[in-house]
Amino acid sequence: MKEIYLDSYSTTKVKKETAKKALLFMEKEYGNPSSTHKKGDLAKSEIERVRKIISEELSAEQNEIIFTSGATESNNLAILGLAEANPNKKTIITSTLEHPSILETCNYLSKKGYNIIKVKPSIEGIIDPENIKREIEKNKKDCLLLSIIHVSNIIGTIQNIKEIGHLCNKNKIFFHTDAVQSFGKIKINIEESNIDLLSASGHKIGAPKGIGILYIKKGIKIQPIIHGGGQEKGLRSGTENVSGIAGFGEALKETKKINVTKIKESRNALIEQIINLGGKINGSIEKRLYNNIHCSFMGYNSEQILNYLSEKGIFISSGSACDSKKEKEDEILKSINLNKEEINSSLRITLSEPLKKDELNYFIKELKNALKHFQLKR
Repeated sequence: MKEIYLDSYSTTKVKKETAKKALLFMEKEYGNPSSTHKKGDLAKSEIERVRKIISEELSAEQNEIIFTSGATESNNLAILGLAEANPNKKTIITSTLEHPSILETCNYLSKKGYNIIKVKPSIEGIIDPENIKREIEKNKKDCLLLSIIHVSNIIGTIQNIKEIGHLCNKNKIFFHTDAVQSFGKIKINIEESNIDLLSASGHKIGAPKGIGILYIKKGIKIQPIIHGGGQEKGLRSGTENVSGIAGFGEALKETKKINVTKIKESRNALIEQIINLGGKINGSIEKRLYNNIHCSFMGYNSEQILNYLSEKGIFISSGSACDSKKEKEDEILKSINLNKEEINSSLRITLSEPLKKDELNYFIKELKNALKHFQLKR
């Protein structure tokens, strides 16, 4: 059976060369990087080699990159670590578009007495910097941090982090961005965007699961949230995931080979066909990452469509299978004014490579069949 994987925002396939690199540091160069013998030195050298690759991707300094277990840990370390190190300011500005690892961390701090402000986007899924500016002006003396997602993990819309970063820099507020879906796909210049902290995850760009980074601008003080042996400049204790780090570096190199234009052409062809089938595209098309489609088929249940397509070897997303997480995702969709019917019929289609013509035709054929099948049951 033909398989078409269109769920790259959930995770991506580890390519052969990336897996080979990771395996090398599992099977042969398996030393602990904290050990002082040759095998330890080789592991440590690999960590620093990849740290350099990632720092160059961000136009950052090598010692500003901290390896973590993934973006959820990075987001927690950025927010909680900054709050612990700067206890005199108690206001954090974020948005309703954020990933749960941001929103739940902010909710935790809210219970500790922090003032959490969540800016709403437009119906296009774009956050207006003027709305952020107003909130900064109202809370300037007490504002510690602004945390805004770069690319929405659901609808794929891209925020103007350069303008937002300028606002933060001007008002002496720390700026953090969750760049999980944009890192390796959109060029990010840390200095130009005045970014103080940035989170990214390896498995969204073809690295193994369980590895991520937090960029921390030199001079910014944060407190660790994991204590132990003092690895990663004392900010993230625990033996480093050397094989994951090695894979991350290789995966980042592999992203440079991606034909963005071809993926965008496939995405646009799918959008056209989805609209022809009666689908509604949610969020801005122009200010959207090149590989994302988020759409609704009014009157249908997205889980039914997803399960039908899955049986045909087509893998997309309809939101989280976990009820508590889906509830949070639904709140994000409500914030761009989607009603209950639009939310319940929404699908997320995300590409990691261009579709061949026969794959595109097969997907549309089976989507059409799914709509016909469940129309008869309505």
